[in-house]
Amino acid sequence: MADVALRAENLSKRYQISAVQRRHDTLRDQLMDGLKTMFRRNGRPQASAETFWALQGVSFEVAQGEAVGIIGRNGAGKSTLLKLLSRVTKPTAGRAEIYGRVGSLLEVGTGFDRELSGRENIYLSGAILGMTRAEIANKFDEIVAFAEVEPFVDTPVKRYSSGMYLRLAFAVAAHLEPEILLVDEVLAVGDAAFQKKCLGKMGEVGRSGRTILFVSHNMVAVTRLCNRALWLERGRLHAFGGVDEVIARYLAAGADGRGERRFCEDLDQCPGSEYVRLTAVRVRNQEGAVANVLDVRLPFSVEMVYRILRPTANLRLGLRIVAYDGTVVFSTRDLDDGNEEQVRNPGDYISRCTIPGNFLDYGQYFVSFGADFPMTRSHFALQQALAFQIEPTGGVGGHVADGRSGLLRIRLPWVIEQLR
Repeated sequence: MADVALRAENLSKRYQISAVQRRHDTLRDQLMDGLKTMFRRNGRPQASAETFWALQGVSFEVAQGEAVGIIGRNGAGKSTLLKLLSRVTKPTAGRAEIYGRVGSLLEVGTGFDRELSGRENIYLSGAILGMTRAEIANKFDEIVAFAEVEPFVDTPVKRYSSGMYLRLAFAVAAHLEPEILLVDEVLAVGDAAFQKKCLGKMGEVGRSGRTILFVSHNMVAVTRLCNRALWLERGRLHAFGGVDEVIARYLAAGADGRGERRFCEDLDQCPGSEYVRLTAVRVRNQEGAVANVLDVRLPFSVEMVYRILRPTANLRLGLRIVAYDGTVVFSTRDLDDGNEEQVRNPGDYISRCTIPGNFLDYGQYFVSFGADFPMTRSHFALQQALAFQIEPTGGVGGHVADGRSGLLRIRLPWVIEQLR
């Protein structure tokens, strides 16, 4: 097809993981190992080998001008996929067809020569992309200004800070106008202002009709930048489609949809530390029943059940409500009332947060949980551990949707005043 930017067919990558079995605790061990080596083939020590498929049987097509977010948990194969598409490594099986010039930002300073200056690396990167010297010169000032490295452009990049290195690397990849831009989640390295700047630039790249593949754990950024999402799970393609639908499915996959989650009976295996162990989390409706479908009009509560193992002060437990697209709606903690000095003696506890009716708008939400000593230590952090649905009706003939937009539907005070 003429409008295809890239096509992957049964793309797979296998790695051989080997671990040489050696132990030289004593002189006797060393002598015995030497004798055994004489009788091994080629005199090499034996190794244990394990096959690991980082990517297996992945097939998809991306049209020209599309922005595709690649999502998945750590180790799902996201970075491996980008490395295959950018020709950094060869596939074990399958093939990838790419129609257009590819610009990659897979790691900080990908393709940079650390001995060369910033100026020289800009021209080197442009030449690798197939651009003429005149084309690079035309973009040079814009790249340097975006990266904010004007005073150091003739300094070897090995002397750059990690932030300067990242800014220049991204500026080169984004400004030298490749038809296809592959970006791994290196943006997490920069500060908040730089991340915002990079996301804005990627938005410009997408609007200019170029193709973007963007790996990120930031669901809000993926939703903002991309129109489609590709979800990898353990090296396999799990879903590929509209960004809102795929992200909602991805977030829901990590949550318990029953409204309650109990942890292992062995307390030592429950999330936590030597101070606190989390034993259960749940959502209850107004009647007190565990539920995952809630009436928009009525209040509900979220509970954390835990055991304190030793006397603690300044321990706080909290939760975060996340929308279907990864947007954090709000977070709250059980010490928000200012009672930081409360001592919790050993025993079983429940921390319960009540959320009023007509506060959250219709839709699916996820709950993350955590406990810590503020600014000191985290005891556990569970991402999207529960899921619940806010429904517009409380039953047949109930409340009718009123078309409000947004995540919150709080009722604020109004005054209607007739003017003379």
